[in-house]
Amino acid sequence: MAEPRGADLARGFHDDVVAPLLRREFPGTPLVAGRFGAGSDVLGLDDDVSRDHDWGLRLVVLVPEGLVEPVDAVLEQHLPATHAGRPVRFATTWDPAARHRVEVATVDGFVRARLDLGEEEEPTTADWLSFTGQAVLELVAGPVFADDEGRWEALRRRLTWYPDDVWRHLVASAWQQLEQELPFVGRTAQRGDDLGSRVLAARLAGTAVQLGLLLDRTWAPYAKWVGTVFAASPSGRVAPHLARALAAGDWREREAGLRAALEELLARQAEVGLPAPAPATGPFHDRPFAGVVETLPGAVAPAGGGRGPLGVGAVGQWAAAVDVLVRPALRRDLARAVVGS
Repeated sequence: MAEPRGADLARGFHDDVVAPLLRREFPGTPLVAGRFGAGSDVLGLDDDVSRDHDWGLRLVVLVPEGLVEPVDAVLEQHLPATHAGRPVRFATTWDPAARHRVEVATVDGFVRARLDLGEEEEPTTADWLSFTGQAVLELVAGPVFADDEGRWEALRRRLTWYPDDVWRHLVASAWQQLEQELPFVGRTAQRGDDLGSRVLAARLAGTAVQLGLLLDRTWAPYAKWVGTVFAASPSGRVAPHLARALAAGDWREREAGLRAALEELLARQAEVGLPAPAPATGPFHDRPFAGVVETLPGAVAPAGGGRGPLGVGAVGQWAAAVDVLVRPALRRDLARAVVGS
């Protein structure tokens, strides 16, 4: 018999144990509950390997201000030792103590911990540029088991996708980054630097994946799962071209794979209704290398300023350090600096 997915396990734990307990002990209290936050099971991507750590009877319960500690105390006192044959209390990589893993917080606090923004605050342009796809997915992905006042549904509607002008700015910025470095895949190899050519090709492939997910209006998860999500998206049809580029032993084949992927992404751009003047790539001056057509980024960029320099885009488009990406206050400060520059 196949093991249940983490989200299914969480649903059974909520419906059979947690919800009846809290409805009895806190009657009339509006609750939000679900499998939100971090974890492969929130994205529906957990498998047998996922069960070796931080996996099990995990749940988030969001309660009104002033009830976090009382609700947590009731759970600690009354939750059973096991449910469905699994321990209710267990250690995690961030906490070696065996305790229940029902995270109790307020809606505002849970949102702020991921976006550095309150539940009811309207995001500014700088705020949108500070959001990572993973941070948003920790709020909008995963099943909802209770939403008594509709607050979680309203939050998810607000975070469906970027405003149109920000979206276009990010798409244009991805093209700008591609335009700036595509010719160097051949130039480095020509000078005998095959490793440099491969590193550049890999970076450009990563930017192409970011671009594809942007075109598909799909929030990008963190690095472990971004390729999986991309492969299942409409733009994932370019994955064989990117794989060809990354596997190529010759720079010309490497470049050809990248060019084929970018032409397909431009076709996808036309499909979603954004300006897409073809072709995406062409000769780079008089040299024997390819480049992105210089006018392409500007063709899709929105009119007006206030979103920072073209080519910079969102923090996740230029910051790769995990210790930046997981710190919402730092991301917000960086985005504000970009928009104000």
